[in-house]
Amino acid sequence: MGIGLKLVRDMEEWFRENGAEYSYLATDNDNQASVNLFTDKCGYSKFRTPSILVNPVFAHRVRVSSRVTVIKLSPSDAEFLYRKRYATTEFFPRDIDSVLNNKLTLGTFLAVPRGTYTTETWPGSNRFLSIPPESWALLSVWNAKDVFTLEVRGVSRVKRTLAKTTRVLDRALPWLQLPSVPEVFKPFGLHFLYGLVGDGPRAVKFVKALCGHAHNLAKERGCGVVATEVSSHEPLRLGIPHWKRLSCAEDLWCIKRLGEDYSDGSVGDWTKSPPGLSIFVDPREI
Repeated sequence: MGIGLKLVRDMEEWFRENGAEYSYLATDNDNQASVNLFTDKCGYSKFRTPSILVNPVFAHRVRVSSRVTVIKLSPSDAEFLYRKRYATTEFFPRDIDSVLNNKLTLGTFLAVPRGTYTTETWPGSNRFLSIPPESWALLSVWNAKDVFTLEVRGVSRVKRTLAKTTRVLDRALPWLQLPSVPEVFKPFGLHFLYGLVGDGPRAVKFVKALCGHAHNLAKERGCGVVATEVSSHEPLRLGIPHWKRLSCAEDLWCIKRLGEDYSDGSVGDWTKSPPGLSIFVDPREI
């Protein structure tokens, strides 16, 4: 009946009236009706195919490598590092300070080789950028648990029993680090990892250490899963633990320029510039 088309066009007009330079959408790559509406009728271009990676929070704590030091940064240090790294990345929020100071951000964590820095001798972001360690990684944790809950329904009694058995074994034998299925058959919360970045030959291992640290934080706060969204070409994704059955291998982002003028000349026209390896997902959008 054309309702979807009219809705999109009215929304775009509202975007223009409020000064937006771009409109973009995220949808399931298999949702052909939605993809056709935006690309064929509304002039959107396929832009990225990121992956949503979800990992369950086990009944045991995850061991973090003893060769890694994890430091919690101040919001100001985190802002400095993110602006330096992501300033020209599409969708990077110009008010990143508001995100990092939001009560839902539980912290920004930096992983470096043990002995490089400690929580007492952290030299600040300016010196870190001028004399960085050979390898490092960084991410922030957003507490989506306090915003919404999820629930898995329609699962057979047999699968529920198997899932419960894994939790019982995990709690009884935590030293074995057995993967267990959390209680996702009633409302549960999640933590979202954003601002994933790193550098150096051991960056993937440091990302894995940070994900372990984030897992333990989620366990302490009673979350069912930890999730993140990364570019399909992100090399650091190799260090992100996840279950394929819970994850979405290929999401789809489409984008459209709403006007001829744009203010951010350092970034350029996103619709004409090839996307980089990394993305920044604003956690307020989830």
